[in-house]
Amino acid sequence: MPITNARVAGHGFLAALYRDGYYPDPLVDKGREILLRLCERIEAETPADLAALYPLTRAATEEFNALDLEFHAAGSEIETVAREEIAEDFWFLASAYGFEDADVEELIATRDW
Repeated sequence: MPITNARVAGHGFLAALYRDGYYPDPLVDKGREILLRLCERIEAETPADLAALYPLTRAATEEFNALDLEFHAAGSEIETVAREEIAEDFWFLASAYGFEDADVEELIATRDW
């Protein structure tokens, strides 16, 4: 399903991670795919409020939790730089879909990185 939100479609997800050789591009690609799937879910389900949005973002966060294991296996990890970049992209998505009041910590509340 193509992303219809123009702001989101033109966004460079996880840009800082792609610029840093510490993060393997194939794994960053997987993280980008997680975010794109989240966009697709938001567009398909059109959550009416934050209470409906948060379960979607938390499910995507769980995918990042699993991806962190792959980063560790590759000699990397979701640490401070990656954590901030991922959180920023979650907030960007919430904002782009009209949820400017979203709490970034609530968006990624299930994170273990």
